[in-house]
Amino acid sequence: MTDVAVDLTSDPSEPQEQLEAVEQELQEVDAQIEVLLARQQHLQKEREQLQYLCSTNERAPKADWAGKFDWDHYLNKALAEQYGLTARFRPMQREVINATLQGRDVLCLMPSGGGKSLCYQMPALIREGLTLVISPLLSLIQDQVDRLQGQGVAAVAVTSLTPKEEVNQLYKQIETDKHLKLLYATPERIVSAKRFMGKLEKLHKSGRLARIAIDEAHCCSQWGNDFRPDYRKLAVLKQQFPTVPLIALTATATEDVCQDLKDILQIEGCERFKSSVNRPNLFYQVRPKPASNSDLSAAIASCIAEEDGASGIVYCLTRKETEQVAVDLQAAGISCGTYHADMDPASRMDIHKSWTAGQLQVIVATVAFGMGIDKPDVRFVIHHSMSKSIENYYQESGRAGRDGQLARCILFYRFADALRQASIVSLEPGWQPRLMKMACYAAAVSTCRHSFISRHFAEAPAACSSHCDCCCRPAGSVITKDVSTAAQDLTATLDSFPSSDRRATLNQLVDRWRSGKGVGISGKSMSKDECEQVVGSLFYDGLLSLEMGYTAYATNSYLKLSPKGSRLLQGNRLQVRQDIVASEHHSPRKSVKRRKKEAGDC
Repeated sequence: MTDVAVDLTSDPSEPQEQLEAVEQELQEVDAQIEVLLARQQHLQKEREQLQYLCSTNERAPKADWAGKFDWDHYLNKALAEQYGLTARFRPMQREVINATLQGRDVLCLMPSGGGKSLCYQMPALIREGLTLVISPLLSLIQDQVDRLQGQGVAAVAVTSLTPKEEVNQLYKQIETDKHLKLLYATPERIVSAKRFMGKLEKLHKSGRLARIAIDEAHCCSQWGNDFRPDYRKLAVLKQQFPTVPLIALTATATEDVCQDLKDILQIEGCERFKSSVNRPNLFYQVRPKPASNSDLSAAIASCIAEEDGASGIVYCLTRKETEQVAVDLQAAGISCGTYHADMDPASRMDIHKSWTAGQLQVIVATVAFGMGIDKPDVRFVIHHSMSKSIENYYQESGRAGRDGQLARCILFYRFADALRQASIVSLEPGWQPRLMKMACYAAAVSTCRHSFISRHFAEAPAACSSHCDCCCRPAGSVITKDVSTAAQDLTATLDSFPSSDRRATLNQLVDRWRSGKGVGISGKSMSKDECEQVVGSLFYDGLLSLEMGYTAYATNSYLKLSPKGSRLLQGNRLQVRQDIVASEHHSPRKSVKRRKKEAGDC
C-alpha cells in the first residue's frame, strides 16, 4: 500500500489529483474489507459445522443403519406388543430408528402413511427418558396421545386446549414422573412459554430429555407449503440442548425446503433418509367440476355412494362451503360432520372422534383438518376445490389408504378454481409457480398422475399403468384440437378492453368474447365452459399471466397477456393446441371388498 503525502507548496492542481487518488485507494480498501468479512463469515460457519460434526461423530458415531444393533430384540418386542405388528418395519423405518437411537440428528422424508410417527415413538418406548414431540395441529396431537394412552403408553400433551388447572399438574408430572415417555406440544408452546422451556431445561440437566422430534418439519421453511413463523424459531432447541438428538420428519419437502430446514434447525450434518413419494395404492382422478354448486354436491354424493359406506374426507376451500356441502350430503342420506377453524375446539374434537370411531362416514373439512391424521381405513379423499400446491394436494390426498389398501383421490376442477385460489394465496412467498404446477396437474388428461407427482419431488417417474384416470383412458379417447384461431380472437379481445391496463377477470373476458363485443366470431360458437377451457389452455402455455388487484374488501385475479401472448397480436402465427377427452372414462365402480382384493396388484 502506498502512502500519499500532500505537498502544500506544490501546484494547486496537484492536491485535487492526490485527493482523487486517495479516494480511489480507500474504495479499493473498502472492497477488500467486504471480501475479507464475507470470507470470515463463511469460515466461521464452516468451523461451526465441522465442530458440530466432530462432536456428533464422537458422541454418536456413524454406522450401517440397516445393520444389527444391541436394541434389535427390544424393537421387535415393542413392535409386536405395543403395535400388534408381526410383519417387518416399513421401508426406512428401522434405519431411521437406529440412527436416532445411536444419537444422530436425523432428517426423515416419508410419504403420508409411511409410518413417520413410529420412528420417534418406538425409540421412546425402549429407552429411558422423555421424548419431546412438536406438532403443528391440535387434532394430530390429540389423536396420537389418545392412541398411545389406549396402548398403555405414558404420553401427555400441553396445548392451548389444556385447562389452566391441569397445566400445573402436567408440569409437575413432567418434572417428577420418570415413567413418562412422550410429551407433545405445539411450536407456540416452545417459543412463547418460558415456564415450559424451564421445565425442559431441568429435564436436560438431569439427563432425562432423551430426544426431540419435530413433526411436519417443512413448516420451518418459508418456501414450504405450510410455513409457520413459530416453527422457524425452533432453532432455539439446538442452541439450548446441543447434545440431544433431534429428528425432523416430513412428507412434503422439495430439495430447497430440506436444505432450508436443516439450516434453520441447525442440523446440517444430520443423517438423511428418504422414502419414495409414490403411493401405488392410491387411484388419482380429476373430474370436470360442474358450474352449479348443487350439481357439484350431487356429483360428490354419487362418488361417496360408490364406496359402500366406507370412511372418507371431503375437502372444501372455505368454511362456508364445508357447511353447505355437509347439508347437501346429509340430504342425500350420507352421515357426515363438518370441521373448520370457526367451530368451537371442543365441537371440532367431538366430530373428529365420531369420524375416527366410524360413527360418521364422512368428514367435510377445510385444510385445517388433517396433518398426520392416523386413520388407516380412509377409502377416499374428495377435493371440492383444487389445493394451492402439489405439496398440499399430495399431503391432503395422502390421508387415504394408509393401510396399504386401494383408495381413491378425486379432484373436481375447472380453470376458475385456479384464479380463485390465487386470490387467497397471493401474499405467500413463491405462490405463483406452486399454483401453476398444481393447475397443470389438474388440467392434464394424458400424463400419468403418479409420474407427475414423482417428478415434482425430484424422483424418477413412477408410471402407474392403471392407477390413475389418465392411464386408464382407452387409446384414442384424448383428442388434440387446434385452437389457434380462437386463441388469436381471445388475445385480441383481451387487448380491446377499454382499460389502459388491458386486463380482465375470467368472467369479464369470457362474457365479452361470447357477447360479440370481442374480436372474431369463435367465442360465439362455444359454450361458456368451452371458452373457459381455451382461456385455461392459453394460461398453461404461458400466453396469459396473472395480475392481482387489491382493494380494502377483496383480492381479485386478473388475466393479462404475457410477452409470449403479445406475439399473437403482432401477427405471429403461434400454434395453440388443446387436449380434450372425447369420452370421459372414470374408474370402474368397484365395491370396497373388490378393491381390497385387487390391492395386492397395486
